[in-house]
Amino acid sequence: MFSLRFARIPTGFRTCLKIQKHSSSAVQVSQNSENNLINNVSEEVEYPEILDLSFPAQQLRKFDEMRQFIQRQKTIEEKLIALNMPRYYGFYAMQMLEHEIHYNTLDQTQFLTRTHIMPTNELPSFYNDLISSEKLDEIVANVRSQIEDVLVLEYSKRNIKKELSADVLSDPEKLQNFQTKAIIRQINRIFLLELSSKYPHLLDTEIDYDPRIEAYWVVGGMEPPKSVKCSRQNSIWQKEYANDPIDRRFQYIGEPCLQLRHALPLQEIIPYQEAENQEYNVPEFRYDPFTVGYYRDLKRATSIPGFWPGDKREFGLLSYHHCGYMAKRPREYDDEEDALKIQAIRASFAWLNAQAAYQGFSTYNDITYPLVTQNIILNGQWWYFSAYQLNTMLLCNHHINDNPKRNFYWTTGPMQLFEKIEDNKVHGLNDEVLKNLIKFYVNKPQPREENLKPYLGEDEKVVADIVDDERRKWLEQKFKHLMSNRKYYKNTPEIYNWQQIFIRKHKKRPMEKKLELWQKGENFMSRRLDDHRPRYIPKCLRAFPKSKAKFANQFYPK
Repeated sequence: MFSLRFARIPTGFRTCLKIQKHSSSAVQVSQNSENNLINNVSEEVEYPEILDLSFPAQQLRKFDEMRQFIQRQKTIEEKLIALNMPRYYGFYAMQMLEHEIHYNTLDQTQFLTRTHIMPTNELPSFYNDLISSEKLDEIVANVRSQIEDVLVLEYSKRNIKKELSADVLSDPEKLQNFQTKAIIRQINRIFLLELSSKYPHLLDTEIDYDPRIEAYWVVGGMEPPKSVKCSRQNSIWQKEYANDPIDRRFQYIGEPCLQLRHALPLQEIIPYQEAENQEYNVPEFRYDPFTVGYYRDLKRATSIPGFWPGDKREFGLLSYHHCGYMAKRPREYDDEEDALKIQAIRASFAWLNAQAAYQGFSTYNDITYPLVTQNIILNGQWWYFSAYQLNTMLLCNHHINDNPKRNFYWTTGPMQLFEKIEDNKVHGLNDEVLKNLIKFYVNKPQPREENLKPYLGEDEKVVADIVDDERRKWLEQKFKHLMSNRKYYKNTPEIYNWQQIFIRKHKKRPMEKKLELWQKGENFMSRRLDDHRPRYIPKCLRAFPKSKAKFANQFYPK
């Protein structure tokens, strides 16, 4: 009545079939193990965490993952490479150049650096205890004639017309910068020779001429531009957050004339706990940086304090800066003092930021102790002294309102070194300028009780400490390439104007072949740093000619 039908198995597949037989003993063992598992089940049940799937919560988790990713890297170079991992072509960062001071931006500069300006136009009282007034007068008497000789030489006796080209002589900014640099180097030489025998810490200082200073950090709380608002409104899960503030990346590029470094940091001026005092107010400026004249450029995140990792003298002692741009600044601005404050705040914050990066900190991992630096801006005749204490770098969108710490800034205001130079004589030399300068040099760095490098490895703090030759050479080459900010041999992908008009906006070329990445739905700007093919190794250069390892190893941070 009923016929049984069996499916025919092809001959080639019969050998692949295996029938496993289970004995009664095996079944008994499985039952016993199941009973043991049931008996060992704990009465307390642990459920997985229920995640908040809202857009802000997702962004906060991404930030925390990035913070942990950078923190677990052992060496300085790997941390800076990890900072660039999210973007292959770099970040669109606001370019903050030292000598481009925009009009009426003092409040914005304070907000971008979380800086409180002390109301008194004088250095902290801490400097009055460094040296007695008798010693100050004695040192000033010893160096006074030498300072006058330097000023007379640079402004009267030196024939710069034979040294400089016509372009420099006709440009007041370049001419002033040239004279200022010469004065800075001679004055620094005079004070080091005079003070080194009395203050031995000056013998251990390192001098950098025209160093390269760069710093990268993220500032949150900015109002979103129109393009970001439109992009969020067109997204289902971001529509309700269209007006939420955004992060802005900043890349500082400085050009100091001279800087001094020491192996120990300067001692703090105000206790670190006092940085959380809300009485030290910081003005808010949450408008888009484009509104005051900043421009955006595609570059990698670089933090360089004027030297490479591994240098023992890694803490700043003093830096000199020129201000030749004031010669071309429009007189109707009438903001010379504010412009000098802006330059000093940005230069001090950026230099300390880069030094902190070499201690293992970053814009994601805040510093655990304060850093202090001293800054001098001058044009030869007018001098501007300032001191800065860095207490925090955590300024991103998730902590801009929760982080109570402030950075502190002190300044003397512009001080005139001399009145005029006539008949090869200096008239009206101001001893107070020389005394302030002496106080900066005799400020002795002190050892700290804290662990200065809490986020770096014990055995590997720089790439040079790595034992593996291949990994060490690869990381060194990758780090230097990223910090050089050289572009790759292929141009960065972009959407041209005709493509934006005819393809994306008005859709007038529907039959055209889709060759670009953005036409295939791929965001080329979200490409990661490690998203590329490894370097090919020719067969003649392989360790074993018949080896199948055609590509070189990569050692990106993980």
